[in-house]
Amino acid sequence: MTQASETRRAARRRHDREIVALALPAFGALVAEPLFVMVDSAVVGHLGTPQLAGFSVAAALLTTAVSVFVFLAYATTAAVARRVGAGDVQAAIRQGMDGIWLALFLGAGVVAFVLPTAPGLIDLLGASPTAAPYATTYLRISALGIPAMLVVLAATGVLRGLQDTRTPLYVAVGGFTVNGALNIGLVYGAGLGVAGSAWGTVTAQWGMAAVYLVVVVRGARRHGASLRPDAAGIRACAQAGVPLLVRTLSLRAILVIATAVAARLGDADVAAHQIVLSLWMLVALSLDAIAIAGQAIIGRYLGAGDAEGAKDACRRMVQWGLVAGVVLGTLLIAARPLFVPLFTTDASVVDALLPALVAVAVGQPAFGVVCVLDGVLMGAGDGTYLAWAMLVTLAVFTPVALLVPVLGGGLGALWWAMSLMMAVRLVTLWIRARSGRWIVTGAVR
Repeated sequence: MTQASETRRAARRRHDREIVALALPAFGALVAEPLFVMVDSAVVGHLGTPQLAGFSVAAALLTTAVSVFVFLAYATTAAVARRVGAGDVQAAIRQGMDGIWLALFLGAGVVAFVLPTAPGLIDLLGASPTAAPYATTYLRISALGIPAMLVVLAATGVLRGLQDTRTPLYVAVGGFTVNGALNIGLVYGAGLGVAGSAWGTVTAQWGMAAVYLVVVVRGARRHGASLRPDAAGIRACAQAGVPLLVRTLSLRAILVIATAVAARLGDADVAAHQIVLSLWMLVALSLDAIAIAGQAIIGRYLGAGDAEGAKDACRRMVQWGLVAGVVLGTLLIAARPLFVPLFTTDASVVDALLPALVAVAVGQPAFGVVCVLDGVLMGAGDGTYLAWAMLVTLAVFTPVALLVPVLGGGLGALWWAMSLMMAVRLVTLWIRARSGRWIVTGAVR
């Protein structure tokens, strides 16, 4: 074996260790987050149908409000990782504090908007007269936890940039446990009903934010980083986040359009669509864990001025994404007889579901590579390109999806349109990755 091949094997092993060390805890934290909603749904569901319906409407609004600001985690991860790679941990934490201050300001703005407009927002989503009061109650109380959740996003980005994904895992598991206990105690023990569930979740969210702040503040003091808000730094964080906000909104628009098209196909199709979409999102969590590792690793290499290391890490993570996609796609097909009955036994829903599931499974290898390249370009701070690429994807997907019911296609055709969407993303991201234009070294892009 030549020395060059031994060097390549050693580099692959090093990248593999880094990916596993960051991706596994990240996956655990990602899985823990949806469990919050599941626990609340289970607890509120036993109160009655109107209460559960009201909770569902309010939860949809809250989830959207928080997910729109996910750029707080993405942009902060890349910026902090660059400074860590450059050897300036003090500046890295200072950058992270700017992201946390931005999260607090944005959260306060969202609360100020939601509290007076809650009844109108609930009505806009079409809540029934019996469900609307519960939805309004839950939304108004839970809105008080939005600043905490945005702080959690930003602080998670700080720790990921510092190459720490274990602490977010521990905080997520602790928050989930506390949330479950408080919900049960306040809803049933204290008899507060839907309001009790909301207060339990808000308390858990602020508890998580407090833990993150303690960790980040300790790090800031240890490295002599200022805790005061810096207008220039906060403005820079906001500017870096705008392209990622455009990317996120474009992706959510694609998902909304897909659901709207499925609804036009009929009740069985939209029910099957919800099942397939849930599975698709679950798979995305697995692949996002690799993407998160990519954000942290790429940012660190570029900050250290190691362009070759960044390219090698990118290649290795693409291989990971491809293999993960093949494995997950195979599992979706092989395990179909096991999990489909858990969702439904309605023959019409199953008939609509199966062709869509095949489309999802076939598209998983491309999905795996897309998630990895998305993470790589985020880690490189290439947000502007990501925004334009997602807008192009939205422009291609929309007319194709809208033609599905016009041409008499079913749910399978809609999910092949989703596969086309993923193919467009793959092409746009692959072109950028191959060009090397994302490789900009230094502590600041």
